[in-house]
Amino acid sequence: MSARACGDCTLCCKVMAIEELAKPAGSWCQHCKPRRGCLVYTDRPGECRSFSCMWLVNELLDESWKPNRSKLVLTTSDDGIEIRCDPGYPDAWRNEPFRSEIREWAISGETHDVTVVVVAGQRMILVTPDREFDLGIVGPDERIVRELEGIRVVNATVVKASDVEDRV
Repeated sequence: MSARACGDCTLCCKVMAIEELAKPAGSWCQHCKPRRGCLVYTDRPGECRSFSCMWLVNELLDESWKPNRSKLVLTTSDDGIEIRCDPGYPDAWRNEPFRSEIREWAISGETHDVTVVVVAGQRMILVTPDREFDLGIVGPDERIVRELEGIRVVNATVVKASDVEDRV
């Protein structure tokens, strides 16, 4: 178990959407006091209670990955890793050492069918070993569909979720 703590980091309170509070991604939560913490922590929404910052739980991520330093919040999704950029630093993920490590995750992910997605503002970028697919704005009712040649991603598009469900 990691001994890490949020400390003065509150970046998740800015980059994550919180449906229960109608808080959009990219704006500070009304209950957050930046660099101090949540003013309603004991009564925080379920989404916040279940949130897991990868930096807190994965000791393979060194101190440079702490969100308030890197300007990146790492989370997992059903099919991979999401890297959410502080809106004031939409290209933070392109800086080293982050860019190289993200590329390594994409290489490993290709073999294990794990996607690596960067969320910069409202844009989503699928990172693969060979290239980046700028998918634009992906709505909650939309899904990313990868076109594969073997295990290699050769194209990616965004479709309505209902279209994906119809194919299954």
